[in-house]
Amino acid sequence: MRSPIRWPAEAIWEAVAPEVPGFTVEALPEVDSTNSELMRRARAGQLEPILLVAEQQTAGRGRLGREWVSDDQPSMGGPASLTFSLGLPLAPQDWSGLSLAVGLSVVQSLHPDLRLKWPNDVWLHDCKVAGILIETASFGDTRYAVIGVGINIRERNGTGLRTPPAWLQQVLPALDAPQALLRVAAPLVHTIKVFEGNGFQPFQARFNERDALGGLEVTFSDGLVGTAMGVDEKGALMVQTAQGLKKVTSSEVSVRPLRPPSYENL
Repeated sequence: MRSPIRWPAEAIWEAVAPEVPGFTVEALPEVDSTNSELMRRARAGQLEPILLVAEQQTAGRGRLGREWVSDDQPSMGGPASLTFSLGLPLAPQDWSGLSLAVGLSVVQSLHPDLRLKWPNDVWLHDCKVAGILIETASFGDTRYAVIGVGINIRERNGTGLRTPPAWLQQVLPALDAPQALLRVAAPLVHTIKVFEGNGFQPFQARFNERDALGGLEVTFSDGLVGTAMGVDEKGALMVQTAQGLKKVTSSEVSVRPLRPPSYENL
């Protein structure tokens, strides 16, 4: 029988609670999806701010209804991935760019080699190391946001995945899931609170510094082709096309570079 994971719940609570009254941290050994669980609780009237982390997800979800597979093998040194969700009542004036601000916070907390692939993936070179899924719902006068993050910690099998996987231990060999959560959690909550008050504009320049697509030819699922030119103050992806500069805002658009990025000069 394996030992339970020692999540840094108290340290995270101590860092976050002064900024977010009523904040709690909860860890589960297994759940279908941390996002789904927090949405179920919200529908039942539990709208308090919370971080929910799971050692293993059995039905994790990604963007566009895709599956997020935990691929955990606990006997090999703890969870192979870090999966957690933040549930927070939020009232920003403009929700545009929230997933970009979340991704920026994650990469800034982890490693300088990580890059952001618009709108909500984290890349290590041309491979996906993390993904973000944001869901919101209204309950009376309260808009509740559930912000899910999945990060590959250890090596994982890429069979059947649309994008080859990367994992944090490629650049941070000693980092495990609890340590990654401790690095990410408090700065992420702070980022979300700043976004609530100021929108995406304060994060625009830093996002563009970490943009994995900047300057690359990209193609979209709707047929649009052009050169990615970074994001604007609301998080829209700017694309230079034959017809001029276009701004892409829909989270339903899939974007992939026509040629892989080069990191020789980074």
